[in-house]
Amino acid sequence: QLQLVESGGGLVQPGGSLRLSCAASGFTLRNYAIGWFRQAPGKEREGVLCVSSSGGSTNYADSVKGRFTISRDNAKNTVYLQMNSLKPEDTAVYYCAAKEKSCTVVAGSYNFGAWGQGTQVTVSS
Repeated sequence: QLQLVESGGGLVQPGGSLRLSCAASGFTLRNYAIGWFRQAPGKEREGVLCVSSSGGSTNYADSVKGRFTISRDNAKNTVYLQMNSLKPEDTAVYYCAAKEKSCTVVAGSYNFGAWGQGTQVTVSS
């Protein structure tokens, strides 16, 4: 059974850092593009970053450029989201998701299939 599990969320002060993990089970993660998404209360879910099966990254959100990076460790079947210089507006539930190979958005649709259960990130003093 294909499963994604996020971890690493928590409460952090503005300007701080967190690293989220997305661990896969039931499939070989390196064959898939893995995206990170987030949803804040009262807002629609938005794409954050994606890493393709070949390792290239795609930034979905201008607001995280220069602050967030995505990486993958195929040996551990895990993708990471490193978040630095966190702001209160980064507060959200963060999800990872998988789809075949490419991070390409087609006609405004991300087309990700399997999703994790999410991990809460709260940025507050």
